[in-house]
Order: sequence, then C-alpha cells, then structure tokens
Amino acid sequence: MTMTTALATRDPWSVVPSLGNLDAYIRSVQAIPMLEADEEQALARRLRDQQDLQAASKLVMSHLRLVVSISRQYMGYGLPQGDLIQEGNVGLMKAVKRFDPDQGVRLVSYAMHWIKAEIHEYILKNWRMVKVATTKAQRKLFFNLRSLKHQFKGEADDAHVGRAALSEADIHRVAAELDVRPEDVIEMETRMAGGDVALEAQADDDHDHAPVAPLAYLADEVHEPTRMLDAARRDWLSGQGIASALEGLDERSRHIVEERWLKVNDDGSGGATLHDLAAQYGVSAERIRQIEVAALKKMRKVLEAA
Repeated sequence: MTMTTALATRDPWSVVPSLGNLDAYIRSVQAIPMLEADEEQALARRLRDQQDLQAASKLVMSHLRLVVSISRQYMGYGLPQGDLIQEGNVGLMKAVKRFDPDQGVRLVSYAMHWIKAEIHEYILKNWRMVKVATTKAQRKLFFNLRSLKHQFKGEADDAHVGRAALSEADIHRVAAELDVRPEDVIEMETRMAGGDVALEAQADDDHDHAPVAPLAYLADEVHEPTRMLDAARRDWLSGQGIASALEGLDERSRHIVEERWLKVNDDGSGGATLHDLAAQYGVSAERIRQIEVAALKKMRKVLEAA
C-alpha cells in the first residue's frame, strides 16, 4: 500500500486526540480549517446523494470547534467540559446527517440548535440525581433563570446570586420575560436552590456526630418486599403448608406429630412426651422417637418442594 493510499484510507478522526486530554483536543480542533461555503455545499450534496461517509467526516470535523465554543456556555452547571463536548458532538453529527444544502443556510447556523439540544438534555439528566426540569416551561426557566437573576441583582458574586432568593417583583419580571407563570418561577427557584442528599451515610462520616441519613427514617420495614415475602411464606407454612404435609402421613405418624408438636395443654405447656405416646401405642419410647423423626423428615421434603 502506497503512502498516498494509506492517507486516503486513514480514519479522519485519528488526527484528533481523545477527550481524555482536553487541552490537546481543543488545540487540535482549533487547527482544523473551516470550510468555504462552496466546499460545504459540495460535501453536503455528496453525503445526501451518495451517502459519502468521508464527506460527512469532513463536515463534522470542520465544525468541532463550534461544539467547543458552545460547551463553554454551560460550564456553570458543575459538569466536566469533556462530557459537554462529547454530547455536543453527538448533536453535531445529527445535524450533519439532517442538513439540507438547498435550504440556503450554512451548516454552522443549522448545527447550533442540535448541539445545544443534546447538551441541554445531558445537563437535565445529570445535573441532579432527581430531574429538575421536565416540562417546556421548566426547561426554559432552568437555562435562563441564573442569567436573569444576574441581570436583576447586578454584577454580584455568582455563588451569592445563585443562593439569593428572588423578590416578588423579580418573580413577576422573570415570568413576564420568559412567558411562564409566576408559580413556575417559584417552583424552579426552589428546585435549583435545593441540593442532593445522600440516602446512606458516607463511609468517612464521623459516626458520633454525622447527621442521620434519610435511609434511616425513610425505610418502610413493614412493607419491605423481602420481609413481606418472608412473612407470607411463614403464614403459609404455619397454616396450609403444615396441613398439606400432615395429609401425606399415615394415621399413626400424623397423630404422633400432632400430639408432640401441635397440641398445647390448657396450662400452656407442650404436647405429649415420648413416654406418654409409648404407653398409648404399647411400644417403646425409642420407637415413638423413630416414627417421629421419619414423619418430620417426610414433612420437611413436602414443605421444601412446595
């Protein structure tokens, strides 16, 4: 294989390092030249008409710097930029796949929507363990409330602005600005102000001074599934299960088991002794014990098979 052929068949993604080395990745994508309008049109038509994957790769790679730029706008949510870029790249690939060169717009304008949509979805799924935004109004508030609070509070410290509660007037201003209900603003403000709480105590907590973890008082032991199954099993064994096992015994064995284990005297004491039953049947106490052992073994097999 000649060098020219090797370069032609080389994976175009191999010129970009992995996101594991974020600085090197950003430097590499910044060095990839942007396409001219006529080049972009030609590549988009090759992809649309011929399903040319090399054309798709060139379109994607020439816009990787756009994803990096957009990802910087979402650094305030505590998520790694590498993850944001990765999700944005997914949106970019979706945009390239759906791009129509005959619409009269550049790919950069079309791709911005798809890149932001993927990053938005990733942030909403991962910013908190419990989703904070599910409806359209909540999503709009989630991605705009922080910036609007900055506008209303002035150039204050970001952490302070994030904690500062909105006044009633500010709530109505945000609602009017985003065309949502004031109640939606209050609810989102409350959700974003709250933090995640671990259900279980952390391993490095001081056991003498650590706060009680929610799992200690949220657990419902009465309706815990395993306990309920065990309780149902015990109830069956003590009722229908024992009755079924007894039915498989001969009359003498069943009588001995009932007298020994199931009968309770009026004074609360246990059932008959081996000697009592030996006298009743005219055999030795050892024989009664042997019959009892064999009967219990047979019953155990029946109960284990049920």
